[in-house]
Amino acid sequence: MEKLEFYIEGLDCAEEVALLKRELIPLVGEQVLSFDLLKSKLTVDIRPSGCTENEIKAAIAKSGLKGTRWQAHVASDVPPIRLQRKRVLLTVVSGFACCLGMVAEFLDNQGLTLIPVGALKTIYSMGIATGFGLVLPKAWKSFRSLRPDMNLLMTIAVFGAIAVGEWSEAATVSFLFSLSLSLESWSVDRARNAIGKLMSLSPLMANQRLSSGQIRQVSPLDIEIGSIVLVHPGEKIPIDGTIRTGTTSVDQSAITGESVPIPKGSGDPVFAGTLNGDGLIEIESTKLADDTLLAQIVKMVGDAHSKRAPSERWVEKFASIYTPLVMIGALLVLVVPPLLFGGSVSEWFYRSLVLLVIACPCALVISTPVSLVAALAAAARCGVLIKGGLFVELPARLRAIAIDKTGTLTEGKPAIVQIVPKSGHDENELLRIAAALAKNNSHPLAQAIFMETAKRGINPLDVEKFEIIQGKGARGLIDGKVHWLASRNYLSELGQETPEIRRELMDIHAAGLSLVVVGNEYHVCGLLAFGDRLRSESIAAVRDLKALGIQKIVLLTGDHGGTANAVGDAVGIVDIREELLPADKVDTIASLVEQFGNVAMIGDGVNDAPAMARATIGIAMGAVGSDAAIETADIALMSDDLSKIPWLIRHSRKTLATIQQNIVFALAVKLIFVILTFAGISSLWGAIAADTGATLLVVANGLRLLKA
Repeated sequence: MEKLEFYIEGLDCAEEVALLKRELIPLVGEQVLSFDLLKSKLTVDIRPSGCTENEIKAAIAKSGLKGTRWQAHVASDVPPIRLQRKRVLLTVVSGFACCLGMVAEFLDNQGLTLIPVGALKTIYSMGIATGFGLVLPKAWKSFRSLRPDMNLLMTIAVFGAIAVGEWSEAATVSFLFSLSLSLESWSVDRARNAIGKLMSLSPLMANQRLSSGQIRQVSPLDIEIGSIVLVHPGEKIPIDGTIRTGTTSVDQSAITGESVPIPKGSGDPVFAGTLNGDGLIEIESTKLADDTLLAQIVKMVGDAHSKRAPSERWVEKFASIYTPLVMIGALLVLVVPPLLFGGSVSEWFYRSLVLLVIACPCALVISTPVSLVAALAAAARCGVLIKGGLFVELPARLRAIAIDKTGTLTEGKPAIVQIVPKSGHDENELLRIAAALAKNNSHPLAQAIFMETAKRGINPLDVEKFEIIQGKGARGLIDGKVHWLASRNYLSELGQETPEIRRELMDIHAAGLSLVVVGNEYHVCGLLAFGDRLRSESIAAVRDLKALGIQKIVLLTGDHGGTANAVGDAVGIVDIREELLPADKVDTIASLVEQFGNVAMIGDGVNDAPAMARATIGIAMGAVGSDAAIETADIALMSDDLSKIPWLIRHSRKTLATIQQNIVFALAVKLIFVILTFAGISSLWGAIAADTGATLLVVANGLRLLKA
């Protein structure tokens, strides 16, 4: 077994991750560890270290957390509702005890004794015990390992307050810290629920047609490859497959982010979690439920946490240095003023406790992961699959973008882009003749003719005595006359290439277009020019990228200069690199990286894979049609929508700005209260209230990204 997966009870914030890392990194190293906060899952690759499962379990136990082997069939049972309810219940009891004690203490000061002093301490003790019920084991582990963390800081502050007789403040700190941890857990739950909505897209039951013709309802998990599934109008499609019979339109917005339903017919692929329109369809399953595109998306988003963002790594490193320094600072505050300046020991002991509380890095530590999880979830809902926090931040720093032509800027298949009628014929008549002679032909140019006639609502003419002109085209009788559809070479053989037609042919060739000539035995009826049609959003997408400040946009293609220049001119790209082999694309990306630093490569995810790997970020277009695209790219656009690239950059910049706002705000609050502490103005409960308030605000600010 190469990888071990564990369910870690209570793994829902960066602090638990840090505890696990402290024990596991010395044992197996950091690179083999993967944490999924959304599923409370730890994955360890044991191949490099050769560690056993028992050794991993012992390390998990040493961190103060409880770990059990992960079971895929209970994945739907996470997040751990039982633990969350327990945390909320303890927080509520702590808050109730704290409020009851403070009310009784206030009435006692007014001369009305409601609760005896001994009982009052018992109430406060209950508030402290329930508030710190889940914290004390972690604090004890931190103390034993001589690795101070926020749990140990809060514990010292609480017991210090008890030591100086401030029972009410000790209870208040316990309650507010417990509330802060509950808020942190809730924030991860919000993002977890956003991914949970993706998982719930697939219906619980499917209508499977048996070999006997009977229909039975089964779970999608029980559907095997090759099974026939019936989907009624308005139902969710339960499995990835291909339509065998029926026509419909399918709302794929939940998977691809496309705003309009897509027409589907026999032979077209459909995906689990999408919504069938108004047609009854039969689907042949092509994948198991665990391998569907929807399942891959959920898995990718869950695994994304193993690739941490630069901001997340910075905060973690900062907190690891910051926490010990805070404890040393609190010790100096306790010792120096009384020894050197004759200050009151009790007063400066209290101030050192306040310093410990306000310096707790809770808001700082949670500021980054909450924002990143929210950003990942929002992007997934918009049809943009980002494979980790690292790739959430990088688009904000892009300075150059290389874009593949075929299948990225263009649709990747030929279409009629110019019709030149001759000899008194009009466009529709020319298309009727061409469609008649292209019947039963699977050539891409023939298919382009059929698409154009269908779009215009044109019916082909009848043809008689049809025959293929080997290597050149086809001919047949239409309305009693011999008509032909062929290449320019056949036109030369017939001697019908006049100087005027020759000039038009040269212009079409110079524009990088393919050509078909339509004629009869007397004259040329007209010319059809074919090209790889631009995507409708390409021009706007390139314009938006320039407006966002991208310094360099390069078009990469293996096509010849005429075609490449025509596309580049149309979309507004000046730097065009044509006739490139895959190795040439890699070299081009390497030079761009050397010149600009952060460079994205946008392609179809398979043939552009080497160039994507060389770029700072590889972005795959239309990954809904290619499993390989999801595996290849760092970011996968689930639909063929190039406008998602400018959206991604704006989303990344907003995420980065949110993280920076949270970090600055969290540190500013702490700095203000440190100053107030030395001035003797702040108190224990005020410090923890400020820290809890800061935590709540950074969480709320980060969760705004879910609305993207």
